[in-house]
Amino acid sequence: MSTTTPSPSERYRASAERTAEAKTHLGAFARTLNFELDDFQRQACKSLQEGRGVLVAAPTGAGKTIVGEFAVYLALQRGLKAFYTTPIKALSNQKFTELTEKYGEENVGLLTGDTSINGDAPVVVMTTEVLRNMLYADSDTLFDLGFVVMDEVHYLADRFRGAVWEEVIIHLPSEVQVASLSATVSNAEEFGAWLDTVRGDTDVIVSEHRPVPLWQHVMVGRDIVDLFAGETTFDEIAPAGNPATAAAVPSAPSADDAGQRGFEVNPELLSLSRAESQLNFQGRFGHGGRSQRRQQRQRYGDRPQQETRTAVRRASRPQVIASLDRQDLLPAITFIFSRAGCDAAVAQCVASGLWLTTEREQRIIAQRVDEAGQDIPSDDLEVLGFWNWRDGLLRGIAAHHAGMLPTFKEVVEKLFADGLVKAVFATETLALGVNMPARSVVLEKLDKFNGEAHVDITAGEYTQLTGRAGRRGIDVEGHAVVLWQPGTDPAAVAGLASRRTYPLNSSFQPTYNMSINLLAQFGRPRAREILESSFAQFQADRSVVGLARQVRSREESLAGYAKSMTCHLGDFTEYARLRRELSDAENFSSRTKSRARKSLNEDSLSRLLPGDVVDVPAGRAPGFAVVLSSDHSSREPRPAVLTLESQLRRIGVDDLEGPIAPLTRIRIPKSFNAKVPKSRRDLASSVRNALRENRPPARGSSRNNDFGLGSASQNQEKKIADLRRALRAHPCHGCSEREDHARWSERWWKLRKETDGLVRQIQGRTNTIAKTFDRVCDVLSTYGYLESTEDGQHSISTDGQRLRRIYGEKDLLISQALRQGAFDDLDAVEVAAFASVLVYQAKREDRGLRPRMPSVSLETAVDIVVREWSALEDVEEQNKLPLTGEPELGLIWPMYKWARGRHLQEVLSGSDLAAGDFVRWVKQVIDLLDQLAKIPGLDPRLARLCAEAIRLIRRGVVAYSTVG
Repeated sequence: MSTTTPSPSERYRASAERTAEAKTHLGAFARTLNFELDDFQRQACKSLQEGRGVLVAAPTGAGKTIVGEFAVYLALQRGLKAFYTTPIKALSNQKFTELTEKYGEENVGLLTGDTSINGDAPVVVMTTEVLRNMLYADSDTLFDLGFVVMDEVHYLADRFRGAVWEEVIIHLPSEVQVASLSATVSNAEEFGAWLDTVRGDTDVIVSEHRPVPLWQHVMVGRDIVDLFAGETTFDEIAPAGNPATAAAVPSAPSADDAGQRGFEVNPELLSLSRAESQLNFQGRFGHGGRSQRRQQRQRYGDRPQQETRTAVRRASRPQVIASLDRQDLLPAITFIFSRAGCDAAVAQCVASGLWLTTEREQRIIAQRVDEAGQDIPSDDLEVLGFWNWRDGLLRGIAAHHAGMLPTFKEVVEKLFADGLVKAVFATETLALGVNMPARSVVLEKLDKFNGEAHVDITAGEYTQLTGRAGRRGIDVEGHAVVLWQPGTDPAAVAGLASRRTYPLNSSFQPTYNMSINLLAQFGRPRAREILESSFAQFQADRSVVGLARQVRSREESLAGYAKSMTCHLGDFTEYARLRRELSDAENFSSRTKSRARKSLNEDSLSRLLPGDVVDVPAGRAPGFAVVLSSDHSSREPRPAVLTLESQLRRIGVDDLEGPIAPLTRIRIPKSFNAKVPKSRRDLASSVRNALRENRPPARGSSRNNDFGLGSASQNQEKKIADLRRALRAHPCHGCSEREDHARWSERWWKLRKETDGLVRQIQGRTNTIAKTFDRVCDVLSTYGYLESTEDGQHSISTDGQRLRRIYGEKDLLISQALRQGAFDDLDAVEVAAFASVLVYQAKREDRGLRPRMPSVSLETAVDIVVREWSALEDVEEQNKLPLTGEPELGLIWPMYKWARGRHLQEVLSGSDLAAGDFVRWVKQVIDLLDQLAKIPGLDPRLARLCAEAIRLIRRGVVAYSTVG
C-alpha cells in the first residue's frame, strides 16, 4: 500500500492546526492522556468543542468513551454540569469509580435507582431511567446542565427499556449538548439524521477500524485453526463504511459467497465439515441405518432422535483453557449462554487441577478477596458460595453473570483488568459495556436460549461479543475462537465474522407514565407533536416512501396479470372469485372444527381440580398423572400435574387429542410439598394405588367422538355444495385454457393481497405513535386519571398526579393498587413483601403454584392487585395496547423473611433464586418503595411504612455491594 508524502504547504498547514489546537480545551485534554487521540476521537471532540452534538459509532474497544470523558472535561472547564448516563448499574459504578479517581470525590456523584452519592456534584453518573425521571419531575439538579453523555445509546433498541433513551433525547433542554456513544450500527446515518432533527446540529462520526487487529479461529479438538485462509484480520474481511453493503450480506453464506467477498474460508475446515456430513449420511442411510432407526423408535416411541456424529473429539473446558494458555492467548473470556454453565465451567477447571497463577499472584488475589469478604456476615459466606469462588480466583479462574453478588462481580472485573484472573466464563451481559477487555474471546456455541426458544446469535451479537478481544496498549492482536461443534458450518461462522450489521430499530411506545407526564407539561396537541418526533415515527415515515414505490410497481404488474387471465367464454374474474370462495369456505369449515376441538380441550383442562387423576395422551410426559393445581383464569389453561415418575409438569392443549376427563380422584395431603422428592414419590404411589382400585377405560376409547360438531357444520356443508354447483355451471368452467387462466388469476390475487397489505402498512405507519398515545389516553380516561373540562380539553386528576411519579413497567397497576387500598392494612414487613409482587419477573419456567401468603393482610392485598390486573388486561386488549405483566408472587416469601431479619441462607432455602438475583430484586423493591414514599400527597402513614420497609431490607449483603 503506497502512501503519498505531504507537500511542504500541507505539512505547514498541519503544523499550524496542531499549534492552534494546543491552545484549546481539546489540546489541554489531550495532554492529560498517555496516548495519541485517533482521528475519529479528535473529530468528535472538536464537534463538541464547537458547540455541536455528536453520534459516535465505533467497534467495542475502539475508545469511544474518550469522547464522553472530553464532554465531562469541557463541562468542568466551562463551569457547567455533565451527566454521564449508562444502561446498567454495573457500568455506572465502573464509570463513577474512573471519574472519581480522575476528578476527585467532591466533583463526581452517582445516582442509580437505589443509590445516591453526591447527587449535586458537577459530574453525575447515572442510569438513563434516573435522568428520565428528573426530566419529568423538573428537578433542580438539571440547572446549569451543559452536557449529557449517553453511553451504549444503541440500547434504545431494547424492547423493554429502550424507550427511555428516546424520552431523554426528546425532553432534554435544547441548550444541552448530547454525546451519543454507540456500537457500530449499520444505520448510523439514519439515527444521526433523527438526532439532528430533534437536537439540532449533530455530527455523525463512524469508525469501522479496530485499533487492535482481531484474528478469527476455530478450535477443533485441542487444536486452534485459523477460520480464514491467509493473513486475514477483522478489518480486512468486514465491509468497510458501507452499511447498505453490509446489510445485504446473507446471514449464512456459502464458501462461494465468502470467495466473492474477497476472503477464503480455511480449506482444512471445509474438508472437515464435508467429512462430517459424509459420516452422518452413511450413519443414516448406509449399512445399519435402518436398524439404528428401528432401535431409536423402540427407545423413544415414534420420534427417532438423530444426533449429529463427528470425528472430532471435543476438548473439555479445562483443556480449552490449557490450550489457550500454551499458545499465550490468555487472559480469555469464554461466553457461555447459561449461568449454571459458567459456574459448572469454573468447577470443572478447579476439579481438573488447573492453575493459571503464580504464588505471588495468589497472595495478591487472596488479600483482595479477603478484604472484599470481611464485611459480609460470616453466616452468609457459605450460601453465597464464597469459599468456592475464592478457590477459583486463587487459580486465576472465575465466573461472571447476573446471578452473582455485585461485590463478587466487581472483584472479578478488577482482578481480570489487573491480569491476575486469566480465565473468565461469562454470560452475554458482560458484553454490554463493562470494561473487561481480554486477549482472547471464546464462544462455546453460536446459538442461545432467548427465553422462548434456541436461536442463532446474530452478526451484531457476534461482533459485540468478540469485540472484547484485544486490549489496547497491551496486546498486539486480539483473537476470537469458536469451538467446533457437531454440525458446525465454517462458511456460516465466516459469515458472522465478516459482517458488522447491527441495525438500530426503535422500540419506542408511549407508556401510561410517559403519556400523563406529557399531558401535564404540554397538553394533548403538543404532546402528540412531541411523540411524533420520536425515532420510531421517524423510521416509520422513512419506510413509507419505499412502500409507496413498491405499491406503484405492483399496480403495473397487476394490470399485466389481468390481461393474461382474460377468457373468451366469459368473465374469468367472476369464475376466479367463485373458486376462491369455495377454497375459503372449505378452509373455514376445517378451521371451525379445529377451533371447536381446541375450545373443548381448553374447557376440559380448566375444569380439572386438584386430586383429579388423568391420562395424558401426548406431550413431553404422556401417561397417568394427578392434578396439583387448577388453572381457571388463563386463556390457555395449563394445570400443574405430577406424573407417575414423580415429575412436575404443566399440561396444555398440545398434550391432548380430545377433551380430558378424570379417571378417578385422590386426596392430596395438606403436608404435600412439591419441592420435596419424597413427598412427590409418596403422592405418585397413591396415584398407582387409586388406578389399581379403579381400572381406567382403555386408552383412546373416546378418540372417534365428533365433539358434537355434526349438526353445527350442516349449514357450512350446504354452502360448499352450492358453490361447487355454481362453479360447474359457469361458462369459463369449460374453457380449454381454464387452468392457465387460473394460474394468472392466482398470481393476480396473491399480488393484489400483497399490494393491499402494503397500502394498509402505509396507512398504519402514518401517525402510529400518536394513535397509540390516543389509545393510552382513552385507558387513562376510563380509569379517571384524566378528566374532561368544559372546553373539551383534559385535566389531570389527583390520582393522575400520583401516577406521574410512578415509574416502571407496571406503572398503572401500581397506581391502581394504591387507589384500591391494597397497602392499607399492611405493616412495614408486609409492604416490602407486597412491593415485590409489583416489580418481580419470574423466568417462564420458574412460574409455579400460587404460594400460601405469610399473612391475611398480604392475602387481601394480593387478591386486590390480581383482580385489578385482570380488569386492566381486559381494558388493554379492547384498546389494542401491550398487556401489563401479571403480578408475580415468587418473591413474596423470600422478601418477607428478609424484612423480618432472617439469615440469607434461610431466606433463599426452598427457592431457586441465586444470591445475586435476590440482591438485584431487593434493590428494585427499594427503588419502588423510594418512589412511593416521595409521591406528593401520599398518606403520611404509608410514606413512613415505605421508608421503614427500605430500612428493614437494606441490610447485610444488600447494603454491602459497594457503590451500586
